[in-house]
Amino acid sequence: QVQLVESGGGLVQAGGSLRLSCAASGRTFSKNAMGWFRQAPGKEREFVAVHSWRYLRTFIASYADSVKGRFTISRNNDLNTLYLEMNNLKPEDTAVYYCAAGLKPGAVPGTDPAWGDYWGQGTQVTVSS
Repeated sequence: QVQLVESGGGLVQAGGSLRLSCAASGRTFSKNAMGWFRQAPGKEREFVAVHSWRYLRTFIASYADSVKGRFTISRNNDLNTLYLEMNNLKPEDTAVYYCAAGLKPGAVPGTDPAWGDYWGQGTQVTVSS
């Protein structure tokens, strides 16, 4: 059974940092896209960042404009784990953060959450002003 388990969320003051982790089990995603989405109360789930394996040769990372320069996505394939380093957090970053993984190796997905075949349960990030 495939599982994605997020951790690392919490309460932080504006300007602070958090590091989210997404541990995958049940299969490896080393050649698959993995990414982060978030959902604030009353809003739709929105894209944050994705880490893809373009042409099965090169890892690339893409970010939402709202987090560029502040967030960094990375992964450790040996641990089958995805990370999101979040710096200079703002109150508008408050949301439940979800990890997603795609089934197709080498795919480079966009911002639509429809590409996520597997999802974690989410971890709450709250940024106080």
